[in-house]
Amino acid sequence: MATIRKRSTGYQIAVSMGYDIHGKQIRQYMTWTPAPGMTPKQVEKELKRQEVLFEESCKARQITGGSLKLADFAQLWFRDYAEKQLKPRTVANYRFLLRRVNDGLGHIRLDRLQPRQLLSFYSNLAEEDVRLDTKYALRKDLKQLLKDRNLTQAKFSTMAGLSLNTIESAIGGSNVSAASAEKISSALDIPQAELFSPVKKDGLSGKTLLHYHRFLSAMLETAVQWQYIPSNPCSRVKPPRAAQTETAYLDEVQTGQLIAALDGEPPQYRTAVLLLLNTGLRRGELCGLEWADVDLEHGVLSVRRNSLYLPGKGVYTDTPKTKSSARTIRMPPSCIPLLEQHRAWQAQYRADLGDQWHESGRLFTSADGSPIHPDTLTSWFSDFIKRHDLPKITLHGLRHTNASLLIAAGTNIRTVSGRLGHSQASTTANIYAHAIQSADAIAAEALGNILASATPTSVK
Repeated sequence: MATIRKRSTGYQIAVSMGYDIHGKQIRQYMTWTPAPGMTPKQVEKELKRQEVLFEESCKARQITGGSLKLADFAQLWFRDYAEKQLKPRTVANYRFLLRRVNDGLGHIRLDRLQPRQLLSFYSNLAEEDVRLDTKYALRKDLKQLLKDRNLTQAKFSTMAGLSLNTIESAIGGSNVSAASAEKISSALDIPQAELFSPVKKDGLSGKTLLHYHRFLSAMLETAVQWQYIPSNPCSRVKPPRAAQTETAYLDEVQTGQLIAALDGEPPQYRTAVLLLLNTGLRRGELCGLEWADVDLEHGVLSVRRNSLYLPGKGVYTDTPKTKSSARTIRMPPSCIPLLEQHRAWQAQYRADLGDQWHESGRLFTSADGSPIHPDTLTSWFSDFIKRHDLPKITLHGLRHTNASLLIAAGTNIRTVSGRLGHSQASTTANIYAHAIQSADAIAAEALGNILASATPTSVK
């Protein structure tokens, strides 16, 4: 904001340029003198124009890095901001998005990046054959191949240079990355095209395009704050529209069928699925649970950490997803004997394994006691659903099932929100609008039946 002061023969215009490292305000000055013969009205009009021009000139001089290309600024942003302020998983996701951003926009100078270029970039991503995350599916039975060669999964993981969890996931039916497919094929000395086939997909979805937009917006907003550019071009672009998809969940009958199908399944997986259904935990929260987090006497468990996986980093422990995700949940009474039985089973398994057991304190572990790979649980559950011909649902769908059943039972939305670890009840209401509408319809029907029985059949 500029200020103007009258001087003897003219006017002094001052513009604030912020503060130096000592907290002292930085100001730029200029003096403008009216030409002889100008009327007061002309002076006022021209003075206003000079004020605007000088302020714009100062701001232009203050923006020092506009000539930097987007790809070069991204390196600075990751180094000086993202790596220090964001969670590892978020940084990894952003680095994945950056590959496509650099291909499409990285060569453009920050000060020349226009909304039309962003729109063209989003349009290209929506087309086919632009995916960077092509996965590969096994065409042969990897478990049988290892058996035929007298190879244990542990030995083969060493031969292939991959983690044991990756091998277990591949055997369980999960698709693998191009790099993993190449290593497995090379270790078995089988041509990749013979062992794997690419999983073809269409162009990126609206939801994924929205991720790109938000990433670019966050990075360019920092460029504004660091005074590389005067404004964020993403703010002048309407975000890509993400298609509204109904959240997959099981109804009461389907949930009963799933629970019945768990009989006879491995104790660890059976306990994990039932605990997810009863608590609505996220997968990472479940995998991060330690016995110290479980109070069986009072029937509560505390969410204190996330157990996640990143390529190159392996399975690692992080803080809960958000501040509100750190929470204490009261468990249904049926969970108490379930967890007691699971603890007894784990104790016996640990004793049988002897010194090969690696104590982690976790409820759910790999075969050697170390924290379980989250994808191992996902792969098993996917196979379990197929084997029992159950309604198609993901492991995360159990969280949605938990919330939907609570809402259908008349549980207050704020209570549901707190149990799920949402920061706002509005988030819960938006995600589970389908369940709220169904519960509302049931309530309306019940009220109608009550009032109908009390309404006179005739009016005199």
